[in-house]
Amino acid sequence: MRIHPGHLLRRAMAGCCALTATALWAVGAPATAAPQAPPAPEAERLAFTERYRAVQHGGIVRAANSSITCRVPSVPAPLPGDSSCSAARAGRTGVNGDFDMFYIDVDRDPNTYNSSRGEVRLPRGARVSYARLYWGGNLRVGEQKPPKDNGRVLIAEPGGQYKEVLADNVVGHRVARGADAYQASADVTRLVRSSGSGLYTVAQVNVAMGRSAAGAWGGWTLMVAYENPAEPLRHLAMWDGFDALAKGGEQRIGMRGPAFPKRARGQVGLVAYNGDRGRTGDSLTVSTGQGAAVALHDAANPADDVLNSTISGPGTAGVRRTPAYSNTLGYDSDVLELGDGIRRGGDQLAFRIVSQRDAAWVGALFVAVDAKQ
Repeated sequence: MRIHPGHLLRRAMAGCCALTATALWAVGAPATAAPQAPPAPEAERLAFTERYRAVQHGGIVRAANSSITCRVPSVPAPLPGDSSCSAARAGRTGVNGDFDMFYIDVDRDPNTYNSSRGEVRLPRGARVSYARLYWGGNLRVGEQKPPKDNGRVLIAEPGGQYKEVLADNVVGHRVARGADAYQASADVTRLVRSSGSGLYTVAQVNVAMGRSAAGAWGGWTLMVAYENPAEPLRHLAMWDGFDALAKGGEQRIGMRGPAFPKRARGQVGLVAYNGDRGRTGDSLTVSTGQGAAVALHDAANPADDVLNSTISGPGTAGVRRTPAYSNTLGYDSDVLELGDGIRRGGDQLAFRIVSQRDAAWVGALFVAVDAKQ
């Protein structure tokens, strides 16, 4: 990681991704993080790899928000029932390609052109063991954003000032299916450990505004693993990668060795781009080798439309975002319960993501699941 206090920059980013990885777990293994790599050129494809792993009492929380949304017209829609930006923001079906998209900018700072906020809510007694910031989006819409700033973003801790964050890993960047998409990330453990819970602001995500068939989309997610002696022993892991999720194709992440008991509880978090609400055919399933795969879903994420432009999760009532649009128009950062998918217990987890849309991008995934004691 390289994180520096910096002057505000008119910089930005955009994102894409892919899934395919295998990881081994060991009860009692110490927390580990992938070695930090020096800045490297962008790459069209990055294989999904394990970023962090631990077996400890604790869990993973995340803060997230989109960086771009539809522009509210100066006059009302001409006919009752017409698709409108306001209705889409409130949760109605709507896709980014149907709107003129413009930056979200909540910080009232003239030196930033996009900014949004999300809350990290840590349990009492928790200590941050690892934190990673992901950001990305589409660089080609009504305008073409230069990719030179894909690896740069600004972050402000609760009550703090902006710090410049530079990607500490290869940036995924690929032009495909009408989009010019990217994702970057950086280790921000020191900042989050010292700052704790509260609203974090992320600005200058490099995304393009305007209107096109591919649509404008982009956002950020801050994943935070923590230790807490009051919570169960759990397997914790984060993965990230980069590639397009092709129409009709699939991506898998396989994990062997995470021994978990019957009736275990767990969660999976997923970051994805360009998911459209109401366009069915995408799913996230989990299997343990003890039966058929189970499609994950909840009230916010239908089993056949999991990439549906939501920032959601169990137990997130009252967790703040600014703005808190229900339909994020192309950005997903969801946490789902594993539920029946792991009730038989086992010693492996296999995730499968399928998309029937023309272009979807998956960038990061995390898991927190009870461990055998």
